[in-house]
Amino acid sequence: MRKINLPLLLVFLFCLVGKSVQAQDKNFYIFLCFGQSNMEGNARIEPQDTVNVSSRFQVMEAVDCPAINRTKGNWYTAVPPLCRCRTGLTPADYFGRELVANLPENVRIGVINVAVGGCKIELFDKDHYESYTANVPGWMKNMLKEYDGNPYARLVEMAKRAQKDGVIKGILLHQGESNTNDSLWTKKVKVVYDNLMKDLDLKPRKVPLLAGETVNADQGGVCASMNKIIATLPQTIRNAHVISSAGCPDAADNLHFNAAGYRELGKRYAATMLTLLGYKPTAGR
Repeated sequence: MRKINLPLLLVFLFCLVGKSVQAQDKNFYIFLCFGQSNMEGNARIEPQDTVNVSSRFQVMEAVDCPAINRTKGNWYTAVPPLCRCRTGLTPADYFGRELVANLPENVRIGVINVAVGGCKIELFDKDHYESYTANVPGWMKNMLKEYDGNPYARLVEMAKRAQKDGVIKGILLHQGESNTNDSLWTKKVKVVYDNLMKDLDLKPRKVPLLAGETVNADQGGVCASMNKIIATLPQTIRNAHVISSAGCPDAADNLHFNAAGYRELGKRYAATMLTLLGYKPTAGR
């Protein structure tokens, strides 16, 4: 039997461990974003949204986008679109910008956005999504194809890749319009949240869930009644926090926010996250 050079083996293992430790930047804060069209981004991207985006704010592309020179699974400076190749402005845009403006310069922000317009929360239930997607309209099936038919699996796949680079610090949700008045919504969200915790080896007390309200009643929101249910989410998920949409301007359909509404809502997500991280938001407001 060949004799093993133990000292050499130990040096080799030490180098491997050192490499993996160096690869993950503890100051690279990663946030997972999912939901339906208001997280996907419905408003047209305006010129002001494409300039002065800090390289400290990154997006991991979740689909291949050759038209904008992005490849699935790679990081890019977070110039919109941040969801799929032709989506619009999303709350994640100004969430990331606000964090960068208020956190120390050695901290970077990364977002992964997997969202599908018109979907119910059932789409992200990894054990039952197939029974839901079997009956969705054709236009939604076309969106699902970009995620190989399983958005939850794509989100987890990208998140695991991102964990090699940084640390998942939170989850942003904007969904509920398609589940309006569904009294079981909070429990369905908890199923998704618990699965993410397990599949990504995360600790719930360290990874808050930030859930945004639908277009508010003060804007004539057609799904505003859902906000009463969203308000109860912290009763089901201890580390959940509701982001108010009051005063956030919306589009003519009273279902989606307009660009100004997305900017404000994104900043509100950020203000809550900054507080949870121990910072008081001052810049960028």
